[in-house]
Amino acid sequence: MLESSISVERDGGEVALDSLLSLENIKVAFPLKGKFPWSRESVRAVDGVSLRCEKGDVLGIVGESGCGKTTLANVIMRVLKPTEGRVLFEGEDHAKRTGTRTKELYRSLQMVFQDPFTSLNPVLSAGGNVMEPLRIQRVGNAQERRDRALKMMAEVGLRADQFNRKIAEFSGGQLQRIAIARALVLQPKLVVLDEPVSSLDVSIQAQVVNLLLRLQREFDLTYIFVSHDLAVVRYICNRVAVMYLGKIVEVGPANKILSQPSHPYTRALLDAIPIPDPHKRRPTGEAVLKGEVPSPLNPPNGCRFHPRCPWAQSVCATKSPEIRGLPGGNDHSFACHFPLGETDAIPDLENSKQRNKQ
Repeated sequence: MLESSISVERDGGEVALDSLLSLENIKVAFPLKGKFPWSRESVRAVDGVSLRCEKGDVLGIVGESGCGKTTLANVIMRVLKPTEGRVLFEGEDHAKRTGTRTKELYRSLQMVFQDPFTSLNPVLSAGGNVMEPLRIQRVGNAQERRDRALKMMAEVGLRADQFNRKIAEFSGGQLQRIAIARALVLQPKLVVLDEPVSSLDVSIQAQVVNLLLRLQREFDLTYIFVSHDLAVVRYICNRVAVMYLGKIVEVGPANKILSQPSHPYTRALLDAIPIPDPHKRRPTGEAVLKGEVPSPLNPPNGCRFHPRCPWAQSVCATKSPEIRGLPGGNDHSFACHFPLGETDAIPDLENSKQRNKQ
């Protein structure tokens, strides 16, 4: 099973031997105007994220645009170097891999980007794009690379006669299938999917999602699925981590978090999903968010969500909540002073709304 943690202390600083990927207190800051990281003029895109992901499962990372999801994905892929913290893949630190060890890492880690129109090389044919990772990694000879690329294209539903066609000749859904084939041709262990269906038509999204699930089972892959679409996340992921303003606020089993969330922000995301039936009314007491996401240049004190939280109390503005789990333990953790479900600790919703207006 996939295990996740958002507290380094909770794991005693130890990395589980069976963890495929471990993130330890990852921080990423982008300095502005030539300033140093963590100066007052730095954008704190990721601020203290720790996660563990085991082999063979699917971990969803969700949140509003700008919460740090893609930045975290780029850190996992070693596209970005974290300002603080470390990334361990199969127990080995990213930063300590050099030479051939780095090349081996990139064979095991692959990524499917959001927009296939910009992530694929327009100069190369469809088959050329799929063969490119094999050429860079010097896998086999030219004929062997071609055969392997043809086989992988067939796995994602592309025909052999499309091998030599230019990228401009394909639809968006076909281009994403090419991108998936390119990511899988090296037989990676972990694939990071950065909103892989958000740029596709709704009619094509289900086909690509089902394709990803089939390939995950067939090739025993591990996915990290970055998305803002909770309906897709509910369908494809077995675990979910919710991000807000650079931090993870809740993590646990997908069926638990998406049906009985503990953090008010998670509930607000679920309440924001449109109801297709115009005659069906939402239940009373839903968590309606007010205002905009605060600037990462100057995040709020205490709980970062408190300026928009209808349940916020005075302690939320001064004290950052500690990561904790539910009694009994089911690998479900959250960072909230007044989590949903603890009825004796939840303040009255209407009174909280009135206090927030004052």
